Parts: sequence; structure tokens; C-alpha cells
Amino acid sequence: MKTCVIGGGLMGLALARRFARDGHTVTVLERAEQLGGLATWHDFGGFYWDRFYHVILPSDRHLIAFVDELGLTNHLEWQRTYTGFFVDDRMHSISSNLEFLRFPLLSLMSKARLAWTMLYCSRIDDWKSLEGVTVEDFLVRVSGRETYDKLWKPLLLAKLGPNYKRVSAVFIWSYIKRLFSARDKSASAEHLGHVNGGYKLIFEKLQADIAAAGGTIRGGVNVTAIRPQTGGGLTVSQDDFDEAFDQVVCTSPVSVLRQIAAQELVDVHGDREDVEYLGVVCVVIVSKAALVPYYVVNIADESIPFTGMIGMSTVINTKNTGGRYLTYLPKYVLSTDAELRRSDREIEQEFLAGVRKMLPNFDMSQIESVHVNRAFKVQPLQVLGYSSLVPQVKTKHKDFYVLNTSQFVNATLNNNEVIGAVNRFYDDYRQVSQQKAA
Repeated sequence: MKTCVIGGGLMGLALARRFARDGHTVTVLERAEQLGGLATWHDFGGFYWDRFYHVILPSDRHLIAFVDELGLTNHLEWQRTYTGFFVDDRMHSISSNLEFLRFPLLSLMSKARLAWTMLYCSRIDDWKSLEGVTVEDFLVRVSGRETYDKLWKPLLLAKLGPNYKRVSAVFIWSYIKRLFSARDKSASAEHLGHVNGGYKLIFEKLQADIAAAGGTIRGGVNVTAIRPQTGGGLTVSQDDFDEAFDQVVCTSPVSVLRQIAAQELVDVHGDREDVEYLGVVCVVIVSKAALVPYYVVNIADESIPFTGMIGMSTVINTKNTGGRYLTYLPKYVLSTDAELRRSDREIEQEFLAGVRKMLPNFDMSQIESVHVNRAFKVQPLQVLGYSSLVPQVKTKHKDFYVLNTSQFVNATLNNNEVIGAVNRFYDDYRQVSQQKAA
């Protein structure tokens, strides 16, 4: 079976590996020169690491099993991490139950309501009941106004920017279920993991496995059309030539799917606009000393130009980064926002000014380099009634399949969810194939 997978991100390559190991002759077509999509790597000068920040949670069973399947379990390490909170020009640690109880911003009653919110969300099974409630209304009702203003709102800003006001309570429900699964119950501490070598090592292993099974991966390829062939199979037009395949799996966003797939292949139901996506500007600082001792610093100060501070070197072993420290400074905006198109120099200067304000005692001469990365489509914006707004994609051709992240209606977008979606898709594919063979 000659199979084409369109998209060379984690979803596309994990899927291609499944096909290749089951005997398919696989070809992966990726528009970018470098594979990996949002999980790709970056040259920081002297070492490579992930372009954007990624960690593994103890509950990420799909991702952990995938790492094991790749033979990389011995590269997986876990680290106790800490959480900071910046407000009123002060940094607070809220990394333990005792520190949380001493946290001066919240009254004892507000802290109790926060704990109740965690428990309440963990017991909700009917996520659809939350789709018609804004995340703000939900959290104010359950946690109280003080807890919302002083704790939840900064967290929402850190992940969603000002667009949080249009987001449903499903977002925070899925966020709480995943975030607090990182806590070791016996130690009441947060543990996060990483693969030594980063996602670059994971993608190198994926490429090697696909190649060993006879597959081909092509980067820098612009797919312009997918059309059905008479009698079965499909033609994929790429740049200046056409290629025939027995079947095609498209992992591109719906907006791209609409442009390249012939009408005979797929129906995208609904006349609504495409799903809105969040983009991100992410400044990465390489330094000789750690900026903060926390994995994440939540920022409750709207004068700071970025919406969070991620001390990645509190998780990853610095042997991965030449003894240097990595700090990520993200700012999430709509994919159409002009912020994504500002010059690197403007963004760098503004973000470094924010660092100086937050950390007035940090020796800025310890910073060796600054890197500005962008992604225009990081995750769909889960607005009110999101599951009904998502374009319903229905393939009309037996040899054409679609799998993409817009279908994640009740989970935050992360690599564990990506691998889980690949597993479910391929299990269904195998079952159908076996039924056809019978």
C-alpha cells in the first residue's frame, strides 16, 4: 500500500511510523524545510533544544508509552519543580502546601475555595455542560471573585492573552485535570519530565524508524492539490509534479485542507469561518546563570510585555544545553495579531525591559543571547460552544483520511493529546482494514 501522509509534525510522523512498520510504503510531505512543527528544535548556538517549551507530565501515558516505543525510555528524566508568582513588583514562591497557605494575596477562605475548585473540576465528567459558560463566570462562581482576580486571571492571561474572555469553562477544566496530575501525591510536589536530547532526538528517531521501514520524508514541499483517481487512489500535486498514491492522510489545519482537497474527497460542514487559532511570540534567553528558580512564573502585572516566565533549565539537565540556562518568555495572541509581525529587535528590547523590571537584581551581563521565535497557529481558541463551531470534516473517498488538532474539543493541545489522537486514529484504521479484508 502506497501511503502519503501530509504534514511532518509530531502527529504526521508518528502516524507515518505506524503505517511504515505495518508494511506500507510511506511518503511524508512537509511544507517546512525542518520537520517537527510546533515541537521542532532550534539552534541556540553551541547546542540544539526545543524551539518552544515542552515538558512531560507523569500522567502523559500516551506520550510516555510512545517514548518507550521509540526505545528512548533511558533518556527520560524527572525533576521536582517549583512555581513562582509575580505581583506588586514582588516574586512569591507557591511551590508547596505551606507556601500556598502563606501566600499573602489570598485570604484563608479564598484558599479553601481554590482547593474546592480543584476537587470540583476533577469530579466533572460531562464537559459539554461547561461549553456554554465563560471561563470567567465559572471560576468566579466556584472560586470567588478574590481568587479569580488574584490567581486565575493571571493564569488565563499567561496562556490565552486577552482572548480568555471569550473562552468557555472547558478550557480550565481540561487544564486543571492535566496540570495537577503532575503532582506527586505522596510528596505534594510537582514533577515534570523531559527526554535528554529534546524533541530533536525524538524526531531523529522517528526519521530513522521510517527510513528503516522503507519510508521517505520530504521537507520543503508545497502540496497544492489532492484529487481522486479513476478506479481508486489519489493524485497529490506538489510544486511542479504529480504523484499517485493508494491512500492519503492529511494532518494539515482545516483552512489548508479546504484549499488543497478536491470537493469529491471531503465535506467541511457549516458555513462558519475557520476555527480561530492562538499564535505565540516566544523569546528565549540563553544565560550563564538561571534567571529564576521556578519552572513557571505566573505574572499578575499587565505592564510586563510577556505573559509568563518559563525556567526550562529547572526541568532539563544543563548537559543538554552546554551548561547554559534557558528561559522562555511567551506571549499568546490571536494568529491574526500584528504582534506576530513585529521585528525581532523591537520584541527583544521590550521583553528584556520586562525582565529588568521583574528581576532588578539580576546581572543582565549573564545573558549570552536572545532568540525570537514565532508560531502563528499554536492551538484552537476554545470559545463558547466550541464543539459545535468546529467544522465537521467528513471524508467522501475511501482512500482519503483527515486527522488534525481542530478535533481536540475537550482537551488542551499538548503532545500527549497528539499521540493519543494518533493511537485512536490508527486503531480505527486497522479495525476497518481488517473488516474489509474479511
